[in-house]
Amino acid sequence: MGNKIKYNIKNVHVAKQTYTGGVYSYETPVALPGAVSLTMDAQGEDSPFYADGVVYYRSKNNNGYSGSLEVAYVPDWFRTTILQELTDINNVLVEKSDQNEDVRFALLFEFDGDVKCIRHVVYNVSASRPAVSSNTKEQAVTPVTESLSIAADPRDDKLVKARTADNTSNSVYNNWYGSVYVPTLAA
Repeated sequence: MGNKIKYNIKNVHVAKQTYTGGVYSYETPVALPGAVSLTMDAQGEDSPFYADGVVYYRSKNNNGYSGSLEVAYVPDWFRTTILQELTDINNVLVEKSDQNEDVRFALLFEFDGDVKCIRHVVYNVSASRPAVSSNTKEQAVTPVTESLSIAADPRDDKLVKARTADNTSNSVYNNWYGSVYVPTLAA
């Protein structure tokens, strides 16, 4: 029997993507600690075509997802590797307006379930820089989180996302964060 509910995002990982000669590859996933929330809205359209007074044909398209990932704090390695911030000779992170390379990555994460965690991977993700904000300290320290706007576009081979199912093999499930899972689809 499988899960009836899901809750609690955790185990967020990022794996930088490389696309060379029509082949996608990913670095080893790195943990992005402090996940607070994730929202990914499906992008695409459902377009009905009417004929004979009814919906004669319906076309649907999958344009990936867009949304936000909220974390406690965006670590320096993410800022340099993914957001392309530079480190100067004094180890100060520097953001320049001409650093506009769109670094793509796989986003791996899981949700708790009442039976077993559901693990996900989204393959062709980009992130924008977080806002700069904070509040004054009052009687208690209230952490201020950082949010990344993310977009997950379909890859050239149409791959968008994968997730574990009730009967996913133990070897695939247990190695989910060891390397980016890429499906083998029947022809």
